[in-house]
Order: sequence, then C-alpha cells, then structure tokens
Amino acid sequence: MRRKLIYCLLLLATLSLATRAIFASGEAGETGGAGHGLNPLVLIGVALVLLIAKLGGELFERFGQPAVLGELIGGMLVGNLVLFGVTTVEPLKTDVVINALAEIGVILLLFEVGLESNLGDMLEVGWSSLLVAVAGVVAPFFLGWGVAAYFIPDEAQLGHIFIGATLCATSVGITARVLKDMGKLNTRVARIVLGAAVIDDVLGLIILAVVKGAIEATAAGTSLSLLSVGIITLKAVGFLVVALLAGRFLVPYLFQGAGKLEGRGVLLALAVALCFVLSWAAAGIGLAAIVGAFAAGLLLEEAHIKRMPGRTKHDLHELLTPLTTILVPIFFVLMGLKVDLSAFARLDILGFAAVLTLVAIIGKQVCSLAVIDRGINRLAVGLGMIPRGEVGLIFAGIGATLMLPNAQGINEPVIGSATFAAVVIMVIVTTLVTPPLLKWSLARDSSPPDEPLSPAVQETAEEAAERTSR
Repeated sequence: MRRKLIYCLLLLATLSLATRAIFASGEAGETGGAGHGLNPLVLIGVALVLLIAKLGGELFERFGQPAVLGELIGGMLVGNLVLFGVTTVEPLKTDVVINALAEIGVILLLFEVGLESNLGDMLEVGWSSLLVAVAGVVAPFFLGWGVAAYFIPDEAQLGHIFIGATLCATSVGITARVLKDMGKLNTRVARIVLGAAVIDDVLGLIILAVVKGAIEATAAGTSLSLLSVGIITLKAVGFLVVALLAGRFLVPYLFQGAGKLEGRGVLLALAVALCFVLSWAAAGIGLAAIVGAFAAGLLLEEAHIKRMPGRTKHDLHELLTPLTTILVPIFFVLMGLKVDLSAFARLDILGFAAVLTLVAIIGKQVCSLAVIDRGINRLAVGLGMIPRGEVGLIFAGIGATLMLPNAQGINEPVIGSATFAAVVIMVIVTTLVTPPLLKWSLARDSSPPDEPLSPAVQETAEEAAERTSR
C-alpha cells in the first residue's frame, strides 16, 4: 500500500510539473516554436493528457470499473480547474493538433469495434437479437427526443432528435466483460445481448448518418423533406452494403498480394490505410467518418487476414493495441476537459441529466420485451443493453461540432456545453450501474447453459471485454 501511495504521489507530481510546463509554454507563445512548425505546447499537452488518462484509468480499474471512466472523469476534473482560477489547461480544449489526434483515436476505436463484429455472428443469434436491437434503438430514440424537447424547448428540433440518437447505441464491451467474469458467455442470454449490441451499433451509426445529414442540410439553408431523409438513409445503408460487397471480392486478393511482402508492419499499415480510406470515403459522401471506420473493421474478416502467411485476426488486434492505447484515451480525456461542471449549478440541467439517464435505462428495458425465446432471463437482457460507454460519447462529441442557427439566426452547436455535460453524466451513470445490476440479475438466474457459443461469437465477446480494460 505504501509503495502504491508513493507511486500515485509521483504521478501527481509529474502532472503538476506538466501543468506548469504548459503554463510556461503558453507564456512563451509562438516564439518557443520558431525553430520548427510544431508548437511545444502540443507536446507537453499530449504528455499531460496521457498522464491523466493512465492515472485515472488505473484508479478506476482498481475499483473494478472500466478505464474509460477514469479517463473521462480525470479530464473533467482537470478541465474544470478554471472554476478555481487555474486557466493553464484551457488552450488544450481548442488545440487543433490535439483535437485531430483525438479524432484519429475515435476512428481507430470504431475500426476496432468493427473488427470485433461479424456479419455471420449477427445472423447466428437469430430473431430475438434482431428484435431486441430494433426495440433497443427505437424506444430510447423517441424517449430521448421527448425529454430533450421538454427540458430544452428553445433548441432546434433537430437538436432534440440528435439527443435521442445519442441514446441508441449499446457499449458491447462493458456487458461482455461482466458476462466473461461471471462465466456466463456460454448462455442464450449472452448470445442475444451480444448480438443485439452489435446490431445496435450498426443501426445507431445509420441514425447518426441521417441526423447529421439533416442538420448539415438545414445549416446550409436547404429545406428538409421526407425525400431528403430517405436519400440520406439510402446513402448510409448503401455505403455499408457497397463497402461490404466490394470488400468481399477485393480484400482477399489485396491481402493475398500483401502477404508476399516481407517488410515489417505490412498488415498494420494495410489495415489502417483501409480504415482511413473508407473513413475518407464516408466523409466524402456526407456521412460521419466513423461509419467508414466501422465498415473497414467489418471487412477485415479472419479468413481474409489468414491469406497473409503466419498471420491471424488476433495478430491484427495485437498490432493495433499500441496505437489505440495512445490515441483513444486522448479522445476520452479531451471529452472530459470540455465538460463544464458549472452547468450543474442550474437545477434545470441537473433535472435534465437525471431524467435523460432514467429514460436511457428505461428505453433499454423496453427492448427486453422483444425477446421471443422462452425461458430467457428478460431482465438480464434489458440490463445488459444499458451501458452507452464510448459510442454515446462519440455521438455527443460529433454533436458538439455540428452547428444550427438559433431563433436569432446565429449558429450554435447542436449540443451545447450544458447539454453535453448532461449527456456525459448519462454515459457515466449507465456505464457504472450495469455491472452490479447485471451480476445481480444473472446470479438469480438458475437456468442451465444453452449450447456453446460458436468460436467466432465467443472470441468477439472476449475481445470486446478486453478492450474495456485497456
């Protein structure tokens, strides 16, 4: 214990020195970077962000919680030092380079989520998972829309709709980790929940594409019609279908040819390049870049990568780990830095956050009613779908970058600082309450295990569980 205390004190001292260095760099201005193009503020800023991420992640993991919550809350605490007159870290919130690194981290995260998903798995889990997924998207979407319309009536209607979209997705990693820890991966409940969570991600990304396109069209002064919404929907679905079909025929030959190369890092470079190309293509047709990243992950099936001699899908995950370990936490810490805790001095925002969290939980309980299999622990299914985790934060982060004109015609973020804080609280609470509630529900379930999960589904669940602890 004494050694751990010394270790924590050393890390805190390092954070203090890094913060002082940022302050010194800020005073120096651009002259400090006159010898090269990169402002030294970026270097010390990234160092500080990584230290916050690792210290916060370590602390939360010791209490059995996902590291991502430690990264997020660590960023919130440091980012709100301005409330005590400390403005040292304020430049980090708007720094172009740090924001770009965070965006690349998000793209790689969705690429990794896509790798953990498999179209065959979705077909294997059956109608229950599909119905649970659809209900788990529709109910939270309309509940979130209604709550936003009630608490922030002055915001544009598309802003209310976007809030509903942030409640759609499910973080499969949180649930998979609980199921793995309890030895419940080999059950029909696990099969339904994991399959539905993956389908939720796909449906959530399609909804995000539609709402984002509608917001951008409105901001550009284009009238929004049912036809426009249909076109955006077809564009999103068409992109995923075309990408998957093209990948089915082209990717195997691409990897077969790359397998003849003997240089180091060929698999990683090729995979990341494919991820970035599809992200660019998605952005090019007006979709979110993360849609392309997710599609790229779906393309890289194990059979394709095995065409490269001596390499497997697991190898790609191992190769990606150093990249995601550095870049993904930058996004979560940056999201925390941008949370304005002073917003919670307003009772209306506290009420908004509380009700938004409540409907986020209720919405996923509704989906458990869609289970058609008999003898299934429906409560466990609903509880397993609760956590929003990283996907909810990604949606909120995108909303903070989209602009809509207010009643006075002035462009404002779709998700303002107060609303963003409420969404972050919703994500934190839904992520925290799921493990204990799911463990309680599964402990009461005495039904015997069903037939074993297929190796592909079990590997997907285990990889998702491991990702939450990194």
